[in-house]
Formats: sequence, structure tokens, C-alpha cells
Amino acid sequence: MSVVTGALGSLGPKLLQLLHGEYKLQKGVRKQVESLSRELDSIYPFLHKVSDVSWDRLDEQVKLWAREVREASYDMEDVLDTFLVRVDGGKNNSDSSSLKLAMTKLGELFSKAKARRDIAAKITDITKRLEEVANNRQKYKLDEIMCKPLAATSTIDPRLKAMYKEVTQLIGVDKSSDELISLLNQSQQDHDASNKKMKMVSVVGVGGLGKTTLAKAVYDKLKSQYDCGAFVSIGRDHDLVKVFKDILFHLDSENHKDIHNTERGVELLIHQLRDFLKKKRYFIVIDDVWKVRTWEAIELALVENNHGSKVITTTRNVDVAKASGEVYKLKQLSYDDSMKLFYTRLSRADRKFLDNHPDDIFEKILKKCAGIPLAIITMASLLAGKPECEWSMVYNSICFHTTDNSEAEDTMTILSFSYYDLPPHLRTCLLYLSTYPEDYEIEKDSLIWKWIAEGFIDGKQGTRLFELGERYFNDLINRSLIQPVESKWNARVEYCRVHDMVLDLMRKLSSDENFITILGDNVEGAPAPSNVRRLAYQNRIAEHINSETMVTGIPKVRSYTAFKCFIDSRDQFFRFKLLRVLDIVDCSFEKGYHLEHLGDLLHLRYLSIRFYGSSPELPIQLGNLKLLQTLDVGGTLPASIVQLKDLVRLCAHEKVPDGIGKLVSLEELIILNGCSDKPKRFFKELASLRELRVLAFATYDGADESMQGDFVESLSNLQKIQHIDVYGSDWHADTAMWEAAGFVLPRPLRYLGWQAIRLSKLPSCINPTRLPNLAHLELSVTTMDEQDLKLLARLPTLCYLRLLTVSTVTASNINAGDRSFFQKLRHFVTNAMVLFEQPDQEDTSVSLHMWNGEDAMPFASKKSNDSRKVVPSGVMPNLEVLVFYVSLRALKGNYSGNIGLEYLPSLRELRGRIDREDVPIREDVPVAERDAALAALRDACNVHPNHPTLRIL
Repeated sequence: MSVVTGALGSLGPKLLQLLHGEYKLQKGVRKQVESLSRELDSIYPFLHKVSDVSWDRLDEQVKLWAREVREASYDMEDVLDTFLVRVDGGKNNSDSSSLKLAMTKLGELFSKAKARRDIAAKITDITKRLEEVANNRQKYKLDEIMCKPLAATSTIDPRLKAMYKEVTQLIGVDKSSDELISLLNQSQQDHDASNKKMKMVSVVGVGGLGKTTLAKAVYDKLKSQYDCGAFVSIGRDHDLVKVFKDILFHLDSENHKDIHNTERGVELLIHQLRDFLKKKRYFIVIDDVWKVRTWEAIELALVENNHGSKVITTTRNVDVAKASGEVYKLKQLSYDDSMKLFYTRLSRADRKFLDNHPDDIFEKILKKCAGIPLAIITMASLLAGKPECEWSMVYNSICFHTTDNSEAEDTMTILSFSYYDLPPHLRTCLLYLSTYPEDYEIEKDSLIWKWIAEGFIDGKQGTRLFELGERYFNDLINRSLIQPVESKWNARVEYCRVHDMVLDLMRKLSSDENFITILGDNVEGAPAPSNVRRLAYQNRIAEHINSETMVTGIPKVRSYTAFKCFIDSRDQFFRFKLLRVLDIVDCSFEKGYHLEHLGDLLHLRYLSIRFYGSSPELPIQLGNLKLLQTLDVGGTLPASIVQLKDLVRLCAHEKVPDGIGKLVSLEELIILNGCSDKPKRFFKELASLRELRVLAFATYDGADESMQGDFVESLSNLQKIQHIDVYGSDWHADTAMWEAAGFVLPRPLRYLGWQAIRLSKLPSCINPTRLPNLAHLELSVTTMDEQDLKLLARLPTLCYLRLLTVSTVTASNINAGDRSFFQKLRHFVTNAMVLFEQPDQEDTSVSLHMWNGEDAMPFASKKSNDSRKVVPSGVMPNLEVLVFYVSLRALKGNYSGNIGLEYLPSLRELRGRIDREDVPIREDVPVAERDAALAALRDACNVHPNHPTLRIL
């Protein structure tokens, strides 16, 4: 499904289901269905071809026809789904009375007969509508129009402004310019320019961040140092022949002044360019590269001649950046630079007004712009010259897509390039983000499951839909259209944000295409109510907007989302009978509110209700929702949920009922508080959930040996599991007993969070051969030795490690050159005192000590590192955060805080908890000893090149 094709792609399989399923269609109806299927087979390829073309390049007549087909496809799907639901049934026969059961079955027979009569009439209507669509395609000769590209216009690319700004106009470029120049000059200390390799650096960032401005500033600063240079912007719609001609012309305009008048192909131009560059020291900037294959073609012409040449590329796509050199991620402007840029765009009178109202206006403006220069310039232009008394009102009502301002139009044009470069499926997924409010942190997993419920992700054989969704999500990040939000604890990307500029563009496009209708603060109005398919409420009182009149006027709503709304007893959203997605986020309900009508929403695929305050009781009727894929709710789950055979994601705030093993399609099972009233049965039933990819639960009474045995046995069946998280009260686990019972962790495992399981020793299956994909590990092991620690260190993808042990462990003879010791680890948490030591000053090997504070100190006391002759390269080259216990025995006296932080070249943050002779209670530490320990740690941080921050927990 895409914005253009609508539901057309899903209609074919559903029509086939009607023909081949046991639905007992009348003979005439079957023929109509067959005819309808053939007509769809004719329309869909053409519409798919339309969807592959950027919407801004389509003829208006084609757009009108595509919209007509899209709306018709939604109506057709609604008709088919309604019939299938009515015939297949959704009610549960919970009453065992034979008389009532017989009456129910009789009623179902009449209902199905009526459904077949209704579908016959609906199919006739659909056939007529589709014939009209096909006739319009021929009438307006749309196939011919599609074969003719729109005439090119001579409009000026708004990004050209960045190339011709005077240096005095540039703000916030100095620091990034110095960093980029430093990166260009790295590994080229040899002053003999004839013996230097070419250096390539790619500047990457979202549109409007100032990539072109930065590259041009560096180019102008350095170009005089080279024999020749060229700055060429290529853009999304490039012609490689013209690109190579432009490069040649800029390198030597005198000898190539007629190059654009020559008839030469790409191959000949590459040869000519290589011949020109082979003895030159050159500096070339290729600005605005969109595709990896484009860069690969350009790279063929760049000669490596050991003359110290430089090449800069700029791009919005991380994949392109990685392919075209060392990556420089351009940062947003600082607060001070943002303020300075904003002030330079205002008149003197405007500045005076701002000086008098900094808290009311200025902070909001800078927050909205988030350090993006283009956003700051646009906002300033929108506010400049307005009467001072209107500034607050203007700010609250304006959007970046305001059409009566040239700066705003340029901003939307620049951003739209990124949107139209997306393939159709990613455009749809990106537009869906317009559902969310400004500055909202969007949960990655929930977003992907909503994409799936909406039908945006087309399944491929052998690939799970969620895994495809993750690829879509990562692709949007790599294209700089959404901003990843990492967990501060484990560096995993669990959320994303959308910049206000991008959000405004998405909302405008969504409104234009009737994709999503948003009602809320600072959001513009909706299209004709009868056409609304997706509805989102933000920060509103539902009783004002869910009136009966309004609900009956928009019968086609298939997605309903409410953020931070108040929902009272008169709320009408249960009457949206075609709902596929119902997402209630942080809403409060009127006391006494009932949810029993949820069971009538038989089309639901996604149901999430996250309450704010007291939660209504979840009804037994949830068991009616046979098509439900995702259930994410607070409150006590009714026993009927075990009848939801299509459920793939269950996220419960409370314990789950007995019978969870019946949900054999489950891929995610997350229980936030506890697991079950009968945990032993719960552990046994896990064995039936062979499709599980994510399992998370808590136990608050531990687990005895029998329960642990059931858990181990069930784990052996979960061969597709990637994420296991067990927390709550401690289990005391005998590793030998587990392994005797057949304990082995599955190879696909990426996340193992066993905070609650205290193992007697490290299981043999936790090793780099068995778990090559493990990125997150939380482990509590009573006894550890050097071999165990080195096994963990060799896990090839481990990024986060939380290791608790009562042992003192030393890993000796660590050689950084071996690249076998925590090479990708970014975050390390332990309950031990950590120290790196270089025992032999002539040797480059290092030892890592983890001291429990009770045993004899495994390291020698020394005053400083001055005597060391050889400083080895990083032992943990990517470690950014180190969290450990700090023993006063180690720090006070003659030790002077030398814990070996110099072996951690990427360290950014050091967190410690001070112990006094192993008593981990800060209140018991004397002030003088605590201050001395803090001073020692500060000294260690101050001498580190990165000056990591120090936090005492």
C-alpha cells in the first residue's frame, strides 16, 4: 500500500479469497468477481508506474485520476473486508446452553445469507465504478501523458543561495570548518605533497543544515593551495554527462570553455577527466549527491596520484556518505549561533522587541528551529516586520509551509527534494509520522507495528514484516528525514523525532492527499469529512469533536489516534466500524467509562490504549477481535484474549491469563508487571510460542528449580528469539543444572537482559561462536575467571555490557592490535572497581582488573603514568560510558587516581559510586575521604584528551 495506490494492491488477493474460499457466492456474482479481478490486473501496473514518479512531476490530470482510483480502492477494500468479517464471524460462543447455542447458529445462518445478498449488490456497484475509472483513463489518454515528461522549467534552485554568500554573512561555520579541514588533513603529516594519498570526506546531514555552505567555505579557504579545483552541485535530477562536463569546465575553464557544446558520452568524459587529473594536485567538491551509484560513477574519474588531493561530498544520505569517504556528521547550530543568526535576519526594531520579550517568544522560536539554519532564517522572515503586539499570535499560527513568504516556500522546496526522492513505500511510511504531535518522541516498535496494521509493508517470502519495517525505519534515518533517539542507558535506538520543518511538510502533503486528518492545537482544518480515512486528535477534549453528527458524517475512518485527550462517556469513536488502528495515547477517561463496545470493532488490527490515571476495565469482548495483530493495553487482561489466534504482539501492563500458549502466532510478548498468577504454567506454555522474537517479563517471587527447569526447556523451543529480558526478584540459578537440562541460547539472539537471574558461573553457550549477533548483555555471574572475561570480550557485536560478579577478575596480556577485546563496546556497567594497567613499561600489552573490593588489590599502587615509554592504542576503542564502583582503598593514600583511562580513547562519561571498604552507601563515607576520591577521579578525567564528564551516582 502507498499514498498513490491506496489499497489497490491488496484487492486482488481478497477477490481470489472470495472465489476460492467457501463463501458460496451466487454464480453471477462469481463471474463479476472474476471480471473485477481482471480489471484490477489492468489498472494496478499503470497506477504502480504512476506511484514510482515523483508527485511533483506528474500531470494534473494523472493526479486527479490516481486520486479517484485510490479512493475507490479504499471503498472496495472496505466492502470486501466487511463481507469477510460478517461471514467468518467474530462473536464468541461463551454461553454453553444448547438452546442458546442453537439459536445463535440459526442467527448466524440468516446473517451470512444477508451478507451474500449485500456483497452481490456491492460487487455490482464496484464493477460500475471501476469501469468508469478505466474509461476515464482512455478518455484523457493518460498512458500517452505518462510517456511524456513534463516540460523543464527554468526556476532557480533555492540552494544556490548558500554558494554565493559572503564569508561575513556566515554564522556558526568557523568551528565546523576547522573540524572539516582537520579531517581532510588527517594522516597527511608528511610535508612533501607529492607523496600523499588522496583524502575523501563526506559531509552528511538533513536538508537545510548548511552542508553546501560549509563545503563552499572550506573550498574557498583551501582552493589556492591546489593546482586546480572544482565545486559542482549535482542534485537529485542529474545528468552524468553534464556533471562530468561541469567538473572539467570548473577545473580549467579556459581549455574547456566549449566542453558543453561537445557530443561526448560518459565513458569518454571519464577518460578525459582522468587524463587531466593524473599529474595534478586537485581539490574537488561534489555537492548534493543522492545515490550511491551516482558517486560510484563519479569516483571512476578521480585519479589517485599521491599528490595529496582532496575531495568533499555533501549528501543527506548516510549510505552515500559511507560510500564516498570518511563521514563528517554536521551538527546543528549551538544556542548562541542560533540566536546570532536569528538576530541578523531581523530589523533593528524587531531586535529591540525581542530584547524585551526573550522568554515569551525567543525560546520557543529556537526550540522549534532546533539549530537548523534554514529553519531559523525562515522563522525570522515570517516574523520580521510584523507588529510587535502580534508576534505571539503570529508565532502560534504560522507553519513552515506558509505560502505567502518566499523564504518559507524555498524551505519547503528544499525539503521536498528529500521526500520525492523516496521510493513509494517510504513516502507512505514517512507521511504517517504526521499523525504525531510536535516534539514527540515516537516509539520505534509501536510505529512499525502500526505501519504493518495499515498495510504499508508488503511481505516478502522468508522475511518477517517487522524486520522489513525496521529496514524502512533505518532507511528514513539514513536519509536524514527522521532523527534517531538513543537510550541514554544502552545506546539502542528506541525512538525517533521529526523536525518541525519536516513535520510541517508532511502535514501539508497529508492534507493535500487526504492521507491523514489532524485536529488539534495549531493544526489546519480537514478535507471533506466523508472522505476522511485516518483521524488524529491532539491535546483536545474528545466530547467537543466526537459528536454523533460528526461521527456519522465520516463513516470511512480506518485509523483513529488520540494524544493526551480527555475522553468522556459521550465519546463516539466506537462507531467507526471500519477501524483497523485504534491508538489512545496518554489519554484520561471519565470515571465510569466502559469499553465493552471495543468488541464490535471487528476490523481492528492494532489496538493500543495507554491510560493516564485510572484505567477502565478491559472487556471480555476483546476476544471478538479475530483480526487483531497488536494488543498494547493497561489494566487486567480478560481471559478471552487467548482466542486471538492472529495476535503477533502482546504488550501487557499486568499479568497475562492462563492459556497464553494458544497464541502460537505471537512474535512479541512483553509483560511489564509480573508474568502470570501461575508462573510455572506460564513457563511451560512458553514452549508453544515458537515464533517469538521478543520476550520480556518480571517475576516478583523468584523461581524455584522446577520452574527454572521449565523455563530452560521452553527456551530450547524458541529458536527465533532475538530479545530476552527477565527482571524483578532474583533467581539463584545453578549453571551446571541448567546445562544438564539442555540450556542453549539461540543463535539469532541480539539482546539478553538477565537482571533477575544470578548464574553460578558463565554458561558455555555465551561465546562469540554461538552468539555472533549479541549486542546487549546484562548478566549476573557469581564466579568468573580470566577466560570467562576474555570470552565476553570477543563477542563481535557487543555494544552494551552490564556485568555483576562477586569475583575479582584480571584479563592480562591484552594487545590492542589483536582487535579481540571489546572492539564495539560503547557502554560498560559493573559492580567492581575497574582499572587498566600496563605492567611492563616496555611492552604494549595491558591488563584489565575488576576488583570486588574485598580481595587483595590485584594492581600495584603508583603515582603517575610519566614513566611509561610506550602508550598502546585503545584497548576498548569505542567505549564511551564507563560505570563502576569506586573503592576508597584504591583511590586514597598513594594511588592518586591512576585508573588507566588513557587506554579508552573514546571515553565521554565516567560514572562511579563511592564505596568505603566495600560499603556501597554514600551517606557512610566521611566527607574528607569522599572529597579526596572525587579529586582523584577528576584528575584522571582532566588528563584524558576527551575530558570525560564525571558523575557520582
